[in-house]
Amino acid sequence: MSSQIGQLRREVGLGGAVMMGLGSIVGTGVFVSIGIGAGIVGPAVVLAVGAAAFVATANGLSSAQLAASHPVSGGAYEYGYRYLTPLLGFTAGWVFLLAKSASAATAALGFSGYLLNLAGIRQDVARIVVAIAAVVLLTAVILGGIRRSNRTNTIIVSITLTALGIFILAGLPSAAAGTPGSFIPFWAPAPGEVPWQAFLHATALMFVAYTGYGRVATLGEEVHEPQRTIPRAIVTTLAVTLLLYVAVAYVAVAAVGSAVYAELTATTAAPLEAIAQTFGVPGLGFALAVGAMTAMLGVLLNLILGLSRVLLAMGRRGDLPRSVAYVDARTATPSVAVVAIAVVICLLILSGNVKLTWSFSAFTVLIYYAINNLAALRLPLMHRRFPRWIAWGGLLACVFLAFWVEPAIWLAGSAAIGVGWLLHFAMQKWYAGRA
Repeated sequence: MSSQIGQLRREVGLGGAVMMGLGSIVGTGVFVSIGIGAGIVGPAVVLAVGAAAFVATANGLSSAQLAASHPVSGGAYEYGYRYLTPLLGFTAGWVFLLAKSASAATAALGFSGYLLNLAGIRQDVARIVVAIAAVVLLTAVILGGIRRSNRTNTIIVSITLTALGIFILAGLPSAAAGTPGSFIPFWAPAPGEVPWQAFLHATALMFVAYTGYGRVATLGEEVHEPQRTIPRAIVTTLAVTLLLYVAVAYVAVAAVGSAVYAELTATTAAPLEAIAQTFGVPGLGFALAVGAMTAMLGVLLNLILGLSRVLLAMGRRGDLPRSVAYVDARTATPSVAVVAIAVVICLLILSGNVKLTWSFSAFTVLIYYAINNLAALRLPLMHRRFPRWIAWGGLLACVFLAFWVEPAIWLAGSAAIGVGWLLHFAMQKWYAGRA
């Protein structure tokens, strides 16, 4: 039996692609990471959010033209293989799997924590059980096909955006009262930090909060008219996210100050919910909690989708067991890859050691997008939609920012990439020996 029974089907339009991009982005980034950035650089986190958006836009335009010219599942993994070298292609796929599997487990635990907190339950076992149940439920949805996944994601994202919109509108009076006092001094880095270095560190972390737009590219084989839909979906997703992030960052910092915002992020699992309760609007804290839960579910759903498509692509090329390239003929879903990813996520949840820091995510994701931009520089002239300086800007920004996280983080990330290379060479030798 062929390992690739059936084919993926193009069932996602522009609206669905945008919602999938938003579902991938609007999660831990807006609910937690902006507060982390506030603790690093102070009120200037609002500027870091904007700076990160420019880096994300350069990367997004590179992803858009690559996906339009080569609309297949796998994202930068496939682009690296096609336009660069097999080793760089593998590296892109490996760091994506490395970072995002743990991110998915973190999102599942985040959803569980919010839900149990509302129910007044404080048991670690219950948190793990609910997190695994969320993974199983969303896996069942995804196994039903991309159309069902798209509809589910749209509902989830709509609830999240509504909750954040209410937070922004309800917080405007408090934010207006706190402006400009909450922004003086504007540069207020953590003790011992040099302001410009703190700003670069915060920008690197904020960049991670935008990177879900790449999920649109990893679904290249399932989008209608990919040459038109993917570029438009990525640009639209980034524009909406930028406006949303800047508005949330401004309201939160202006309302309570960057120091309080950072402290709430460090001491509670729900800084925006805590800030919302200061606005004096009945039920607003509950609405933010519900929005946070749906945000975590949206991230989890889209991560399982994206990870399974990268796993599918790596199985097709023999970088991982070829069985993960199987596609169910009835649902046009890479069912083996989906189940494999779900099992990995559940094991990470069970281990109780899911502590993927934003710094580690920043390093691995920046390496992923550096390869993405490098591939964009190799696009033939006939497939190039944007000037080469955009890809150069994205490449240099990614490489530069990657090494502004803590040295221990990028050393650990580099070691993890080295382990991946050993796996790559071993798998290639295994299949060559059986040929």
